[in-house]
Amino acid sequence: MGDTVNKITFRMDESDPWFEEKQNQIESLDQQLKKLYTSVEALIHHRRELTQTTGAFAKSAAMLGNCEEHTSLSCALSQLAETEEKMEQLYSKQVDNDFFYLAELLKDYIALIGAVKEAFHQRVKVFQMWQHSQQMLTKKREAKAKLELALKTDKISQANDEVIEWESKVSRGQEEFESVSKTIRLEVERFELLRIRDFKTNIIKYMESLLESQQQLIKYWEAFLPEA
Repeated sequence: MGDTVNKITFRMDESDPWFEEKQNQIESLDQQLKKLYTSVEALIHHRRELTQTTGAFAKSAAMLGNCEEHTSLSCALSQLAETEEKMEQLYSKQVDNDFFYLAELLKDYIALIGAVKEAFHQRVKVFQMWQHSQQMLTKKREAKAKLELALKTDKISQANDEVIEWESKVSRGQEEFESVSKTIRLEVERFELLRIRDFKTNIIKYMESLLESQQQLIKYWEAFLPEA
């Protein structure tokens, strides 16, 4: 619950324009991929229904062809049933392509982007801890200065130790923040290169599968028409 509140309420003053730009890009990409994933799910559902309907039509045409007494019409209906059955198999294969080339790819990248967003959030948490250490250091220095002005020498040694302790925490906090920032920058840049390559490869394969399906569909109908 605390982390959720922090994500909503705390927004660090970003000093690095690269991080601000990338965070906006990641948020936009996340939204667009989720919308696309929803559309692909609808496409898969529609194509599954088309596959089932085509299969049902093929069976009905076959049954009608078996019952038809007129030879040429019976032959045409049987040929139509065979063509529709082949189309059913083709549509079913395309459903698999929709799923593996698009849906699974999008699902994986939505999860990866979620991890990237979490990494950005962890950077903010590290920044918060660093800022807290700086605030505590300021308070400890002020407390030490007051003791020195009041000439409370018996407490100055402890106050000095506390200042040194928080100076060390500030230094470690800054180092951790810079290290986390550097790691995120490298990983995001690598992620973007892989994403572009991966998406391009899968989209090309998907388009090729669509083209192959359409060409096969034309062949089925061309083979059917002379018989009809």
